[in-house]
Amino acid sequence: KISNKMKTTFACLLVVVCFALVAAQKQYTNKFDNVDVDSVLGNNRILTNYIKCLMDKGPCTPEGRELKKLLPDALQSDCSKCTDVQRKNSQKVINFLRANRPGEWKLLLDKYDPSGNYRAKYERQG
Repeated sequence: KISNKMKTTFACLLVVVCFALVAAQKQYTNKFDNVDVDSVLGNNRILTNYIKCLMDKGPCTPEGRELKKLLPDALQSDCSKCTDVQRKNSQKVINFLRANRPGEWKLLLDKYDPSGNYRAKYERQG
């Protein structure tokens, strides 16, 4: 027979695990926050590979896979789970693509925001 103390301990442990899971989902992983976005934007080959990854036209790096997985949720939630670094870098990428690669920017918008719900907001932020 399980003692009341054991049941209480187990219940407390379960609550702690649940809170940890919820807390973990409040922010995206920061393991790729150290990616040098300026270097990626300055290297046509690497940037093209990321765009191909996002458009399902080429292979993805681990960073590209993570970005591709999180992008729809980030758009819908207004990047509410993004770290400060991710917010800053995403705006930098948006501004760069709009100014320097508008054709590919439009393709990305058409894929990830086909209804145009988020487009105006991100266009205004630039």
